[in-house]
Amino acid sequence: MSAPQPLDRYECRSCGYIYEPAKGDGDKGVAPMTPFTDLPPLWRCPVCGAKRPAFSNIGPVGAPSGFKENLGYGLGVNNLTPAQKTLLIYGSLGVAILFFLSLYGLK
Repeated sequence: MSAPQPLDRYECRSCGYIYEPAKGDGDKGVAPMTPFTDLPPLWRCPVCGAKRPAFSNIGPVGAPSGFKENLGYGLGVNNLTPAQKTLLIYGSLGVAILFFLSLYGLK
């Protein structure tokens, strides 16, 4: 049996609230692991009260950010998750600073 696919998260375009199926919505009686498509018809955003059509699919947790058709470009960087991109940026910055500081040892 294959591993279950991660459920897609949905973001409210009005206020930025993200519905995460792994957490559900305990305040409204929605159990964890409930897909967005299985929410009750009268369910609304717990922050701003927007209806379900105001939400857009942002994919599962840890998925590469950006449009799916653009993931093949950018020397492979577009396939990185947001956490991997952050590590790459700050790691490169740290190496550059260490290199710069090492120049003080030259005479």
